[in-house]
Amino acid sequence: MQYCFDKLKELEDGAIANPDENRQAGHYWLRNPSLAPSAEISQQIEQAIQMVNSFAHRVLTGELVGERGRIIRHMLLIGIGGSSLGPRFLADALCAVDAPIRAHFVDNTDPDGIDRVLSTLDSELDRTLVVVVSKSGSTVETRNGMVEVQIAYEDAGLSFARHAVAITQEGSQLDVIRVRDGWVAAFPMWEWVGGRTSVLSAVGLLPLRLVGVDTDSLLLGAQVCDSATRVRNVKKNPAALMALAWFLHGEGKGGGQMVVLPYKDRLELFSKYLQQLVMESLGKELDLDGRTVHQGLTVFGNKGASDQHSYVQQLLDGPNNFIAAFVEVLTDRDMPSVLVDGANTSGDFLQAFLLGTRQALTERGRSSITITIDRVDALRLGALIALFERAVTLYAFLTNINAYHQPAVEMGKRSAGEIIALKNEIVNFLTDEQGASYTVEQIAHALRDKGKAADEETVFYLLRRLCMNTQYRIRSEKETSFAGHYWCGDE
Repeated sequence: MQYCFDKLKELEDGAIANPDENRQAGHYWLRNPSLAPSAEISQQIEQAIQMVNSFAHRVLTGELVGERGRIIRHMLLIGIGGSSLGPRFLADALCAVDAPIRAHFVDNTDPDGIDRVLSTLDSELDRTLVVVVSKSGSTVETRNGMVEVQIAYEDAGLSFARHAVAITQEGSQLDVIRVRDGWVAAFPMWEWVGGRTSVLSAVGLLPLRLVGVDTDSLLLGAQVCDSATRVRNVKKNPAALMALAWFLHGEGKGGGQMVVLPYKDRLELFSKYLQQLVMESLGKELDLDGRTVHQGLTVFGNKGASDQHSYVQQLLDGPNNFIAAFVEVLTDRDMPSVLVDGANTSGDFLQAFLLGTRQALTERGRSSITITIDRVDALRLGALIALFERAVTLYAFLTNINAYHQPAVEMGKRSAGEIIALKNEIVNFLTDEQGASYTVEQIAHALRDKGKAADEETVFYLLRRLCMNTQYRIRSEKETSFAGHYWCGDE
C-alpha cells in the first residue's frame, strides 16, 4: 500500500497515468487547482469554474432568456456515459422539488426514448437550455441526440443555436459546429480528464449549477476527501480500506462482484454511476506489463430497503461470490418524523432493514463494507464520489492495471460502425434490385461477392428490424423467421 500511495502522489503531481495514450489523469486537480502541475492548468480550471458560475447566474436571474423572451425553466443535457451518469445521479440526489430549472437527459440513441424526453418539454422548448457534452465531438450517440433535438427545435420554428451550449475540447468537431452556428456559449473539456471522472468539471458543474445544486460544496467535499485519503496509515484511510476490501474479495485476481445498497431514495442512481466508474476503470484483459489478467469488479445494486427484496434471498442463500457495499444516511428528513408503529418512525425501520441485512450477511460469512454519511447534500456526495475515485486508482496500482484507458469500449464502437455500413449495403442492394426478392443467404452471398463482410446471422438481424421501420420500404414474407424472402417496395 505504501507503493500505491507513492504512485498516487506521482499521479497527482502530473505523471502519465495512461501510457497507451501518453495521458495524465488530472481529475484531482479539478477540486484543488493548486495541485495542478503547471500554473497554466491551474488558471484554466479556475477560469472554467468562474465561467460556469457566471453563466448560470445569468440564466437563473433571467438575464439570459430563450428566443421568445421567456425565462429558462428547463435544462436538457445530451451526453452519454460519463457525460451523463454523474450529472444525472447528482441532479436526482440533490435537486429540490422547487428547483428553478428542471433537469432532463438524452443519454441514448433510442428514438422512442428521445421522443419521451421531448414530449415532457413540448411547448417549453423556447424555455429550455440544451447542454451538449462530448469531449471529442464525434461520439455517435451524442451526435444523434443532438441532431434529433435540433430537428425538434426547427419543427417548432425555433433556432437551436439560440438555446444550445457546448461542453467539449477546443477544436473538436462539436466545437467547430458551435462556432459555425453561433451557439450561446461553450465550456472546456481537457485531454487529462476522462469521461468517467469528469463530473466535477464543467460536465457536471454547469448542469448542476443550473438546477440549483451548490457546486462549491460539491468541490469542497471532494477536496476534503482527497486530503483524508492521502493519509499513509492504511487503517485511517477509507479509500485504501475499500481498495483492499475489493482486492481481498477477489484474492487479487479480480472477477468478484460488488452489490451497492444505498438506503436512501435520493441515492437510487448511485450504483448506475459506479458501474461505469468501477467497471470501465478496472475491467481489463492485460496488466501494464502485457500479461493476461482479466481483472474487474462487477457492480450491481439498487436502493435499500425496497429493492433488496429482489436479491437478498440470493445474497444470503446463493453463491458467496460478492461483497456488499452498504451506504447509510443518518438524517431521515429535514423535520421531525411521524410515528408509524408504536414509538417507531419509517426511518427507524429503514435503518433496521440495513443493519438486519448486514448482520444476516455476516452470520452467513458474507463480506460487506458500510459507508455512513450524516445527510445527503452536495458536500457529502462530493466526498463520496472522491472516495470511490481514489479507491479505484489504488486498486489499479495494487493489481498493476491501467485504470484510465478503455480499449474494449473502442472495439465496440468500431464494430458498431461496421454494422451501420453493412445495414446501408443491404438497403442499397434491395433498393437497386426493386421488384426482386432474396433470401438472407442470397443477400449475404451477394454482398460478400462485393467484398463486404456479411454473415447470414447479422444480415438477418438487420433485415428483421428494417422490415419493422417503414421508412426503409423493406418487406418480408416471414418477419419472425430466418427463412423467407425480402424485397424493397410498397407491396
